Order: sequence, then structure tokens, then C-alpha cells
Amino acid sequence: GYLTITPFLSVGCRYELFQKHLLLLEEAEGGLDQFTRSYNSFGVQRLPDNSLFFREWAPAAEALFLTGDFNGWDKFSHPYAKKEFGKWELTIPPRNDKSPAVAHGSKLKVVVHTKDGERLYQEKAVIYDWVHWDPPHHYQVSPNSTPKPSSLRIYEAHVGIASPEGKIASYTNFTTNVLPRIKELGYNCIQLMAIMEHAYYASFGYQITSFFAASSRYGTPEELKELIDVAHSLGIMVLLDVVHSHASNNTEDGLNHFDGSDSCFFHAPPRGEHSLWDSRLFNYSSWEVQRFLLSNLRWWMEEYGFDGFRFDGVTSMLYHHHGIGTGFSGGYSEYFGLQVDEDSLVYLMLANHILHDLYPDCITVAEDVSGMPALCRGLEEGGLGFDYRLAMAIPDKWIQILKERKDEDWDMGNIVFTLTNRRYGEKCIAYAESHDQALVGDKTLAFWLMDKEMYTSMSSLIPMNSIIDRGIQLHKMIRLITHSLGGEGYLNFIGNEFGHPEWLDFPRAGNNESYHYARRQFNLVESDQLRYSQLYRFDRDMNWTEDKYGWLAAPPAFVSAKHQEDKVIVFDRARVVFVLNFHPSKSYQDYRVAVEVPGKYKIKLDSDLGIYGGHGRLDHNTDFFSEPQPYNGRNHSIKVNVNTQYCTFLSSRSKSFNRCRLQGK
Repeated sequence: GYLTITPFLSVGCRYELFQKHLLLLEEAEGGLDQFTRSYNSFGVQRLPDNSLFFREWAPAAEALFLTGDFNGWDKFSHPYAKKEFGKWELTIPPRNDKSPAVAHGSKLKVVVHTKDGERLYQEKAVIYDWVHWDPPHHYQVSPNSTPKPSSLRIYEAHVGIASPEGKIASYTNFTTNVLPRIKELGYNCIQLMAIMEHAYYASFGYQITSFFAASSRYGTPEELKELIDVAHSLGIMVLLDVVHSHASNNTEDGLNHFDGSDSCFFHAPPRGEHSLWDSRLFNYSSWEVQRFLLSNLRWWMEEYGFDGFRFDGVTSMLYHHHGIGTGFSGGYSEYFGLQVDEDSLVYLMLANHILHDLYPDCITVAEDVSGMPALCRGLEEGGLGFDYRLAMAIPDKWIQILKERKDEDWDMGNIVFTLTNRRYGEKCIAYAESHDQALVGDKTLAFWLMDKEMYTSMSSLIPMNSIIDRGIQLHKMIRLITHSLGGEGYLNFIGNEFGHPEWLDFPRAGNNESYHYARRQFNLVESDQLRYSQLYRFDRDMNWTEDKYGWLAAPPAFVSAKHQEDKVIVFDRARVVFVLNFHPSKSYQDYRVAVEVPGKYKIKLDSDLGIYGGHGRLDHNTDFFSEPQPYNGRNHSIKVNVNTQYCTFLSSRSKSFNRCRLQGK
């Protein structure tokens, strides 16, 4: 059940290895379809006569027993029978009344006896119990008829923090109160974090203890399925933040030491341990690990109706060094040397092949900071098959600028370079900030910009002071230029669209188990007397305007100006011209801007509007007519007024901007 993989392979050899491994999977156990549906034969299955069939893989175990509520927690009355290839099986007949012997909602536990004579069972309440979930009426998710969007606008969300209240919010709360907001804001995809069960809430969902369970702290599986169904009815796709890069090192309620060995699902130490994450690393060359993980992906798609995955920790998977203490300069020796973990690389190729073959509209996103070539190219090209990669350098650049540079020292060329520095033909998800920047120890962009002034000076009933004025204008500019120049998709973390203050911190011993910072204060948006609603409106209208013009689905932008002294950036994409003035004090009259398409141009989105917290300095009735004067690489040009710390875009197309619909009126 193991495949030996050559440690140094070219792109072509990687594809050849993938093909060989795929052929092995297709020839084994009835084919690839059955192999990836192993969730129907492992764990617990109810048979037609209401017998219960249990199967586990524990190759190093000496004996397995099942205990729980159904047998009064007797640790020896129900032994598993040992089968070949490390598998163990148990069948429990139904009760006399033909009902299952294990009732819905009752607790279970596997007792493992090791070859060293140790019994892996602690006489105490475990952190997270195995609850047998077999309701009399199963919720069947409806097929999603929403087509795969050409412009992907992702709302990254965490169900537990999606409430102003200091508590763990529910799936039902998200369905009722958050989904309508996401729809109004113009996002067409949700990336749900922390859904796979994790015992430690403060891990943000990245220390998985149960891979085949939706987190029960937010509610029931049926309520999660309803959430996804309602999202689909609103035309919103839902991605799962899937963690196959590592697993919790918990032994009592996780996979670690499951069969008594220090390997089983993982490499033996030290290879099987992540020194920074304090977690276990999968052995992707193992046949049964591949069965477990590939079936896990399929289970989330089939059982819950997810539309795809954001794969966490891909950099850690791709390299034996896991990216620890390693910088990436872009040299190909960094991507094709002995440091590359070909086992995990081929696993990711298999995962993308299976997902895209079985679900043509499935979306996969890779979280990779290394810049692995061909990560988002087709398998037949030697790529790994992802649809998108996260443009992780962009949020780091914005934080670096706000931390280290005065406004007058911002480098326009470096900003443009960071936003456009991506491999041609590999789609990127651009974002100004995600959950990483919101966590305790860092701050949101809004808090970097306005800091303590957000506590006292965000009222719209008083004039803006200079800090709030600068913060609101730059917050909009950073988001628009990232949205329009930084990639082929866009991502926003829940609450940051309206400049959520402070940081994110989950209850833990270090903060006296407080939920004060583990929430999203949507109530701040509800009042027009606070300026958060102005940032919210801009984010909403920015998304809906992209929905009209489709710049995310268009080829990369043509940057015609990145004027360092003027602090002006101009570019066009999707026949739309973007003009941004980052200068802290200078405005420009009749500023010449390059355009390719001749004709009449009109303002389509203006950050200076009063409803966005601007100063209303432009007349939207003005028409801008092109002149046949070549300028900055384009055949025509127009003259516009460009205010300080201001962004706009203009279009020559007749397609109008329906603000009434955008405002929900």
C-alpha cells in the first residue's frame, strides 16, 4: 500500500508520476469512484436491516473495542475483528424491536490496545466526544444550480464570530443575519473557516481533531446544510477552508497515536511533526492516508454541498522544510530540488484531478507563499491543477507600508510591482487583508490607519479630523487598487469591509477566556451616525460595479502611469480607466490620463462621494472627451481633475451604474 517517489522530478516527470499513481488508484478496489467514496464503508454504517457496521484502520493495534452509551461504557463487550491490511471490523445487530443498537445522539469511543500492552482510553471526559449522528430524517442538500462565476469575489467568514454578541454564534445566525449582508455587498462566494471539527476554539479551526465532522459548537449538521442551501439560493458559492496540511496532535480526540504508534496516518518523528505548529504531518505516500484524505474531500462535497476548497498550508505541504526559515527568490532550483516533497505534491494533483473531474464547477484555491510554478496550471501541463492561488504578498506589503512609511514616501512603482507580480496565466486571489492580519498581535488596516481615533471620532455628526479623514480615504483606495489590479479574484475577511476596529482574539487563558474580541460588530454599520456605514457602502458599490464591468475576469491591466512625485497611479482594465492619487496634500487640475478607446468617458465610481465618507468635490455630470494625443503608451488621452487621496474610475461604455439597486431601494 505504499508508493516510492523519486525525490527530484521535473514538471514532466511529476505528471508522469501522477498518471502512474492515478492508474493504480483506478485499478484498485473497484475504481477511483469507489475509492473516494470510502466514507461509505469506514466509520459507522447503518445496514438495511438496521445492523450497524463499524470499520477502522489501525495497523499497529493489538485489539480494538467499541464502548459508549449503548453498552454502559463496557470497554470489552464489543471487540472488533482484525482483517487484512490493518483494518478492523465490527457488526452490531439491531435490537429486538429492529431499531439500531446505537441510538441517534449517543456517545461512542474506540478503545485501542497496543502491542506494548497499553490501553488507549482515559478514565475521564474527553475534550470532544464521538457523537453518533443518525437522525430519523436526513437533510438532503439541494443541487447547486449557480454557475461558476468568471469574477470571483470571496467573503472569508468564521461562523462563530459572526455576531456582535460576545459568544459563539450559530449556523442559524449566519444563515439569517449574515448571508443577506454578503449578498447585499456583492460577494458571490463565501469561504467558511473553522468548520472541520477542532477541539481548541482558539486554533481558528486549523488544529483539526475530526476530519469527518462539522463543528458542533455552532449547531447541527442540518443547520450547516441549510446555511449552504440558502447561500446557493442567493447565487453564492460556498468554499470550505480545508486543512489537509497537518492535524492536531491530540491523542484523546484526534488522529495522533490512533493505533498506538507514532505514525499510522503520519510520518514518524521527526518528519511527521511540524515544529512551529505543534501538529502532526500526514504521510501522503500511504495508500490508506490517500483514501482518508481524498474521501474526505468528496464527503464534504457530497454530504454538505460545498462548491470547492481553499487548501490551507500548501507551502508546508510542498517542501520538506515546510517554508520554515526559508525565503523564496523565484529561482527554479527552489521549486524543483530535493527540498520538494513529491509525495504531497502528487497528492494535491490527485485531489485536484478528482475534484474537477467529478465536479466540473468545483473551485480550488491554494494558500501558497512560495510561488511554486504551475501551481494553477492544468495537470496535463505538469501543473498542480488549482484554479487560484492567494496573492499573499499583497497584504504584507500594505501592512509594511503603513508601519514603516510616511505618506509622502510611498513608492508608487513598488506598489504596482507588488500588485502585478504574478505568474502569467495563473489566476490569483488578491486581498488587502485577511484573517491573518486581523489576529491578535496585528491590526486591521482600518486600525493601522486610524488607531485609537476610531473609539472617539467616527461620528458622522462631527467634522472628520485629519486622522479619520486620511484613514477613510486610504482604506477605500487600498481596497479598490487591490481589487482592480491585484488579481483575477478578490477576498475580504468578515467585517473588514466596513473597517472593523481593533483585532481578533479568541477566548484563551491569556485573555481570561474572553469573547470580547471574538465577534464582529455589525451593529456599527446600522447607524448612519457612524462612518463605518460609509466604508460599507463603498465596498458594496465596488463589488457591484465589478459585477457590471468584469475587470477580474479581464486580462491583466495596462499600467500607464506610476508617477512617484505626483503619487498618481493610472491603469486600464476591461475598458475601464482607474485613476488613484495617493498624494497626501496635492490635487491636480486637468491631469492628462492615457486611454486606449476613444470617445466620451464618465465617472462610474468616485471615492469622494459623501455617502462614502468623501468630500463631494467632483461633478458627475461632467463628460470627459478623449483627444487623439498619444500618451504613456496609449493612443488617446483625456484630462481629469484628481483630488488628493482619492480614487475613481471612468468608462466610455454606455452601461450605467444602477446605484438605486445597489442601495437596496
